[in-house]
Amino acid sequence: MAGSAAIKLAAPLVKSTTSRLLVDLNRSLHHPRIFAPAVRAAPAAVRRGIVENYYVPFRNEAESLIRETIAGGRRAVHLSCHSFTPILDGIERNADIGLLYHPAHHQEADFCKRWQYSIKTLAPTLKVRRNYPYAGKNDGFTRYLRLCFAPCHYLGVELEINQRLVREEDEDWTDLRNILIESLRITLN
Repeated sequence: MAGSAAIKLAAPLVKSTTSRLLVDLNRSLHHPRIFAPAVRAAPAAVRRGIVENYYVPFRNEAESLIRETIAGGRRAVHLSCHSFTPILDGIERNADIGLLYHPAHHQEADFCKRWQYSIKTLAPTLKVRRNYPYAGKNDGFTRYLRLCFAPCHYLGVELEINQRLVREEDEDWTDLRNILIESLRITLN
């Protein structure tokens, strides 16, 4: 999704193939679950190496692009893409798409309302929820970036996609990506 959107929207892309089973790039360094249990049990030097080789480069690259955008006199719209498990702790999650934002940031809330409307217009059967399956103000990279940049310069949204919809080489997944990209393009305009 992210690569296709970046190309179609002529936007920069920072991506990682690092699994959260190694390090969760979306969590802050002080978060107790930044590492999976096996990594938490590894020596401190191993954990430091993982942070230096995977976590820091990814976050620095994204933050640098946002700084460049703002320095160029433009507002940075940062879209962080993730997936979520359809069932957690035996409970089925009731959404196809989640749009996460900080509710106190009115520009983010408005953006997500408009994006939700655009998605629903293009794909009425999709269940699109705001601040679900997580709260948009929880620990995460967008939360950190909101502390770095004023709301008039930075808008951070996390796109959460139900993993049951994500199947490589699947026509439905291709259609969903196209719907998300087109609805994002409409919302940005």
